[in-house]
Amino acid sequence: MKKYKDIQPLFQNKYLNFYHMDALADSGKIFDYYFASRNPKDCIKAVTGSTGAEGVVIYPVWKEDPEKIVLIRQYRYPIGNMIYELPAGLIDEGEDASQAAVREMKEETGFTLEIYDGGAEYYRRPFYMGAGYTDEACQAVFGYASGVWNRQKLEETESIRVLLADKQEVSRILSEEKVSLRMAYLMMNFLQSDPEDPFAFLSAKMNK
Repeated sequence: MKKYKDIQPLFQNKYLNFYHMDALADSGKIFDYYFASRNPKDCIKAVTGSTGAEGVVIYPVWKEDPEKIVLIRQYRYPIGNMIYELPAGLIDEGEDASQAAVREMKEETGFTLEIYDGGAEYYRRPFYMGAGYTDEACQAVFGYASGVWNRQKLEETESIRVLLADKQEVSRILSEEKVSLRMAYLMMNFLQSDPEDPFAFLSAKMNK
């Protein structure tokens, strides 16, 4: 369903673009709408209808102790503060979501990510981040993390601290700290997980 007359780029950047849309109300009246996108004009989802993911979020259970999970605490400029998140990043050209997750995990933490590909595929499909202001979609990748933490591949502009959190610490973080929404929802699964089968929630059957 196309509900706009035209889209004009207002600001173009390597990482984020800003657009003005001549949007159409149900009455047919034209009104101004503004949104951000990772994509150039010809590739924004309102034009292409694509549902592809621009980024990944990683659910990395610690392989040596599945009752712990790898989290990061990162400074985010729009909120002017540190925030707890799961490792995440953009999918580079030529990568699939799993390849991007392995690369981002290594870059942000130094850890190796062993992909877990069991369970229902619909948990891994792209989901929109905030469709009221952006067409960006993100795909979850699940796996086991291992190795030794290092900062060698962090960019100068990235202020990231890595931690292994158990369920008690995750509960504290959710109660007291600034937390990204996608981490919060995934941590609800982690808090209920069985260390003998930490990805069991991915095999949950839909109610009929």
